[in-house]
Amino acid sequence: MFALADRVLRGYTRVLDALSGLCLAVMVVLVFGNVVLRYTLNSGITVSEELSRWLFVWLTFMGALVALREHGHLGTDALVSRLPAAGKKACLVLAQIAMLYVSWLLLSGSWAQMLINWETEAPVTGASVGIFYASGVLMGGSGIAILLHDLLRTLFVPLAEHELVMVQESEELAALAHRPAGAETSHEAPGSHRP
Repeated sequence: MFALADRVLRGYTRVLDALSGLCLAVMVVLVFGNVVLRYTLNSGITVSEELSRWLFVWLTFMGALVALREHGHLGTDALVSRLPAAGKKACLVLAQIAMLYVSWLLLSGSWAQMLINWETEAPVTGASVGIFYASGVLMGGSGIAILLHDLLRTLFVPLAEHELVMVQESEELAALAHRPAGAETSHEAPGSHRP
């Protein structure tokens, strides 16, 4: 059961990752194109600012979901890392339950705002403002699915002690955690290490 859910969530986060890249590319084209047009032709892309803002919100939420799935969010584990395995597991379960609650609040609030603003038109594009709030629905709903999977896995699957800490102390440690075993970074010689 967990293997199938892992495959589905992995595929889903890959799609989100690709969509995030697409949003970023469109944002770059819109913003850079607008700057070039303003300075060269004294013109501009009318929808550039509004659409870029919406894409940035969607990009942020999709990226946060990918990081949630990969346990890539930064945090402090100074206390939790010193606890025994049972304490780490208890803290992990409490954290996952708290995040499920916050995701539910985000989902319900975004859903309400999406429905309230569905008939409201954005000033420049004329698109429904509900699309903007739908990003919160995506974040809340997907976050609940990912966190529920992680919570059930924590409760019913034996985990190694290092898997009981969900945060990374630094971006560098997060990158090392997701690098394949034995892989060297491009700026390190084989066998070298940093102090």
